[in-house]
Amino acid sequence: MKKIVSLIVLISLIACGPHEFEPPENVKAILEKSDNNRTELERVIQHYKETGDVMKEEAAYFLLGNMDEQSYAIFKLVDSSGNKIDFDVLDYEDYNAMRNGWDVIEEEKGTINFKVDTLIKDYEVISSDYLINNIDLAFEAWNKNPWAKHLSFDQFCEYVLPYRSSNEPLEDWRSYFINELSWVKDSMQNPSDPVEAVKWVNNYIKSWFRFDPRYYEHPTDQGLKEIMQNKMGRCEDMTNIAIYAMRALALPVMSDFTPYWANTGNNHAWNAVIDNNDSVIIFMGGEANPGDYKLGNKLAKVYRKTFDRQEKSLAAKKKEWEKLPPYLSKNSIKDVTSDYVPVSDIKIELAKGIPDSTVHSYICVFNAGEWRAIDYGRIWGTRAQYYGLGRGIAYLPAFYVDKEIIPASNAIILTDSGKVVNLIPDSKNKITIKLHSTTKKITKKSTDYVDETFFNKGAVYTLFYWNDKWVELAKQKAADGPLVFKNVPSNAFYWLVEEGSRKDERLFTIDKDGKQVWW
Repeated sequence: MKKIVSLIVLISLIACGPHEFEPPENVKAILEKSDNNRTELERVIQHYKETGDVMKEEAAYFLLGNMDEQSYAIFKLVDSSGNKIDFDVLDYEDYNAMRNGWDVIEEEKGTINFKVDTLIKDYEVISSDYLINNIDLAFEAWNKNPWAKHLSFDQFCEYVLPYRSSNEPLEDWRSYFINELSWVKDSMQNPSDPVEAVKWVNNYIKSWFRFDPRYYEHPTDQGLKEIMQNKMGRCEDMTNIAIYAMRALALPVMSDFTPYWANTGNNHAWNAVIDNNDSVIIFMGGEANPGDYKLGNKLAKVYRKTFDRQEKSLAAKKKEWEKLPPYLSKNSIKDVTSDYVPVSDIKIELAKGIPDSTVHSYICVFNAGEWRAIDYGRIWGTRAQYYGLGRGIAYLPAFYVDKEIIPASNAIILTDSGKVVNLIPDSKNKITIKLHSTTKKITKKSTDYVDETFFNKGAVYTLFYWNDKWVELAKQKAADGPLVFKNVPSNAFYWLVEEGSRKDERLFTIDKDGKQVWW
């Protein structure tokens, strides 16, 4: 992003005259792509040249120059043959009913997935009136609200100015919330405190919005109209509604996320606000205020959604022909893991060989029954280096080939102290293991000193160990006590899966006392 860093620069820009301030190269590239909508985009530039407002012209360049990835995607649910399937999460009374309904469809149709049906690029459809209104209202809020006085122009551009939060439909949320929340300033004890302002706005959102897990299978992030109609959604919707309401008032609010939890299934997104000391304080839109919100699971990676292109992102560096894993294919995310947890840089020998034409390797966490890429590493010779990884986590170095995760080395543990421990299964030194659960539980002894177990009586459980793939060892039917497996290779990751489950069970190791250690 171009930066206005001094009054001298501003004066020199003004002195050049409105027609001598050339658009940056990234803006010119967007204009070339915009085809029939080019006139609308050029009208925005011309408007601010004619008004002589250099800062607003620079803000327009920020939005236009970073518009390449900004879009709204319309999805459809299809079966393995590509046939469209009608599915509405609100047709089901709760999450379990929805999941059961999904399973019924898959029993009849086979595997079903959401696919992009139509991708609407912003630069192809956005109007000059929409952009000009967004810019003018953002500047007005920045200039008049005391809690925004500490923001630099760069912070304003990144955390107040953008007209969208994710891939939701384009709507004028800024005008709506400026009117809806006009009372906030007069309600505050300290109007210069952005954190207090966030609390007031978030309490307002909490009064009518609620989290609903059915929206895990809602294919797009909701826009303002849909959120106001349904008044519920998943965590991405919660971060979006907070961003709409708060950025409308020039509160510097953002969305951070982890693509995959490191010690459980699913992913998560949440909000953060920049206080007067430029510290970042997390909260959850529509649920928990700054100072009250805690993240409950382990973080391998945390990224921040940005509007501007991040040159350090993998998407900005990749070769044109290179295919990237989900979540790493966007160039508008910034790694902020070290702001949240202790991290380590590690080097790994790629012991499994390197496929032809491979530029990057990936580091994966185990989530919902799969190893999933959460970051990348540059390959140097036969080694890969990965930066800023959360500690106390199981990882798998891997390649991404034909949309598949391929092991590049042994699975590892990055310990709490930052040490790398390779887990290489030892079939010569086999052990007997006694298992009490498929996931982390708080175990206790009964009055007869027998450890409590957490199995469904009569269910069949399969034990796997990791050796470049999940290798089946044995099956057992659960009774009243623990499950005991003999002749098990030592020094491995294990995975105990109930027959018919959704593969949410966690991998584990066995410590020197024979206890399950969860990862």
